[in-house]
Amino acid sequence: MQKRTKYFCLAAVFLGFCYLHNASWLARPPAPRLTLLAHRGVHQGSACKNVERDTCTASCITVPTHDYLENTIRSMRAAFDVGAEVVELDVHPTTDGDFAVFHDWTLECRTNGSGVTRERSMTYLKTLDLGHGYSADGGRTFPFRGKGIGLIPTLNEVLDTFPEHRLLINIKSNDPSEGELLARYLLARPEAQRRRLMVYGGKWPVDRVLSLVPGLRGLSRESAIACATRYAFVGWSGYLPSACRNTLLILPENRARLLWGWPHRFIARMQTVGTDVYVAASTEGSWLLGIDSEAELERIAADDYSGGIWTDRIETLGPWIARQR
Repeated sequence: MQKRTKYFCLAAVFLGFCYLHNASWLARPPAPRLTLLAHRGVHQGSACKNVERDTCTASCITVPTHDYLENTIRSMRAAFDVGAEVVELDVHPTTDGDFAVFHDWTLECRTNGSGVTRERSMTYLKTLDLGHGYSADGGRTFPFRGKGIGLIPTLNEVLDTFPEHRLLINIKSNDPSEGELLARYLLARPEAQRRRLMVYGGKWPVDRVLSLVPGLRGLSRESAIACATRYAFVGWSGYLPSACRNTLLILPENRARLLWGWPHRFIARMQTVGTDVYVAASTEGSWLLGIDSEAELERIAADDYSGGIWTDRIETLGPWIARQR
């Protein structure tokens, strides 16, 4: 009986320690406000159902409320202007040694071009109409056709335009040589600018570019899983595994709630080791769904969350946050 009592007391002490050491309500919010990561800048909404990797999302946009096209300098500038702290963009290497800022693996969906993006030159991509394929009515009308000629930027053009802004670069392949090429590209930029950049994408190019560019932070699916699973085992103690250090985490909201110390203690712990945390609404297959409505943002704010938000609707959420200040 005495042994049982002893074990019960030890278990109670341990559980009490775990609770208090990870109680978010006992920690100060690590940030004074919500911060926004704008996926692809200000862009057209999607009405597509059952999106797969090869779904042509430009062919099923929502009825346009603005004329911005994703991954353009104009759309990024608009995102920063309405309150984005970080803008995400997609890159592909080109045959003439550049990087094109463009989402799709092939050109037929959004543009009047053809072929695999990385098998074309930047000179060719500059001739294309980026707005050619967008339609909200099943292909009966194309509201942006002819309005996107020459709008596919190079990564250098983006970096030159936004030298003091934070950018998240999405590597669209799993080719390690692309990581080497991107590393050479980034090492040519000033160190102060590189500190504002982050990368994510396939494991092999992300690992490669991170190994070559000092101080650069990045994320792959594998690195996110490694951090989350190891933290699940040891995070109760406050210890942070190496997989969680100097990196980037984009977490679905429902899974984030299960992490030790969520939200305040968890985010504060990550900040002490140089890791940024952003919350998305959920995942759908391999896709991250953004927190895109004022109702979703109000729910998160009501939970006393103050940190990073992944959104596809920066033009809606940015002004909402500005009104709350």
